Amino acid sequence: MELQFRWNRKLPTPEEIKSEFPLRADLKEKKAQRDQEIEKIFTGKDDRLILIIGPCSADREDAVLEYIHRLCPVQEKVKDKLLLIPRIYTNKPRTTGDGYKGMLHQPDPTEKSDMTRGLLAIRDLHSRTFAETGFTCADEMLYPENHAYLDDLLAYVAVGARSVENQQHRLTASGLGLPVGMKNPTSGDISVMLNSITAAQHPHVFEYRGWEVETTGNPLAHAILRGSVDSDGKNIPNYHYEDLMKLYERYCQKDLQNMGVIVDANHSNSGKQYLEQVRICKEVMHSCRHSAEIKSMVRGFMVESYLEDGSQKIGDGCYGKSITDPCLGWDKTERLIYDLADLL
Repeated sequence: MELQFRWNRKLPTPEEIKSEFPLRADLKEKKAQRDQEIEKIFTGKDDRLILIIGPCSADREDAVLEYIHRLCPVQEKVKDKLLLIPRIYTNKPRTTGDGYKGMLHQPDPTEKSDMTRGLLAIRDLHSRTFAETGFTCADEMLYPENHAYLDDLLAYVAVGARSVENQQHRLTASGLGLPVGMKNPTSGDISVMLNSITAAQHPHVFEYRGWEVETTGNPLAHAILRGSVDSDGKNIPNYHYEDLMKLYERYCQKDLQNMGVIVDANHSNSGKQYLEQVRICKEVMHSCRHSAEIKSMVRGFMVESYLEDGSQKIGDGCYGKSITDPCLGWDKTERLIYDLADLL
């Protein structure tokens, strides 16, 4: 039986997109310097913490750029304690397959999908952000074959809870020259996450974008704790002291490189109660003060934050308010960043 696909159009290649939005030579040097800063934190050579922070999904360029511009003076004030990596999440996994799938699919959430426009839009947004603010940003690697559209711009990549068991995600992560965070699956089974980190840290030969490729392994692959969901749909957090100690012990058994974890303060850790993110970050900081082992492992936090508190439906028209998961508004975000810096 033939594939039941309708072939709409052939998408431009990464090379074609990059030729339209090339990275300037001076920015390549800045990117290398920032990559080195981030690597030192993940390898324990710099005791600052990483804060991966920003909207649940990048829904519109103007609001995302305004948010990241606001981060600039804050970063300057906390630069000795925290390194901020803004979230520009342009691909969104959907549990049932329905709903807004991100700027890659819909550069305008109120209009139908147009992936050619979407590829141009995500490249433009990441490029403008770097050129205007000096921030290289984080995105989720939902589709491994699409990483090449942004590989020269990204500072950080996350592999989501529903992708972490996927072979292509693990092998692709092994060839990325930047930190890749592996989330625990929605089941909460940290052995799955640790197996993904192991796979990403080792070399592989596999097929990628029509090529046989070989990777050297990625020593910057690490864990992200995001909580879990049980069979009854109840959220189970995994950021508490006992959870962190358990992860530390399991990490030691695996004998992995650059043992590290980012704590995702939203999702199942907060039960998507976005205001809880503030408390969760501070509780983890408390655990770090009481355990040298935990402190040595925690590399930072992931926080969902935007200009306005909460979330809205597509088309409601509130500028800078999430159209996916609810986010912490700007005033609370700024306060959280300063509070975290004061705790270090």
